[in-house]
Amino acid sequence: MKGSILALACLMAISAKVSASELVYTPINPSFGGNPLNSAHLLGVANAINDHKAPDDGLLDEQSDLERLAASLESRLISQLLSDVGNGNTGQLVTNDFVLNIVDNNGSLVIQITDKETGESSTIQVSGLVPDL
Repeated sequence: MKGSILALACLMAISAKVSASELVYTPINPSFGGNPLNSAHLLGVANAINDHKAPDDGLLDEQSDLERLAASLESRLISQLLSDVGNGNTGQLVTNDFVLNIVDNNGSLVIQITDKETGESSTIQVSGLVPDL
């Protein structure tokens, strides 16, 4: 009995001195309000654990001047062909890679694209077009 009273007295004495306050979040990352002196350390840690390497597939190779000129001319010719179709004309464009046929049948536009290498063909039909006057 004396042990339980003594234990209860100790518990009450300890609990009387316990106090609490609010939990306050302090961000570490300077982008979210943390200490700006942490930025170099955080960047160094991020670079150290980054194991991602850029793909080396050659998709970003620079085009030569001739390739850029050819691509620009193809784009311009396709644009001119489409604007001619708006005037009621039809046309065909043949390049090294594909054949483009455009036909306007009284407001129904038919575009046929044929890949020269594989022979695959795609047809796009648009109805309800009003020709330019």
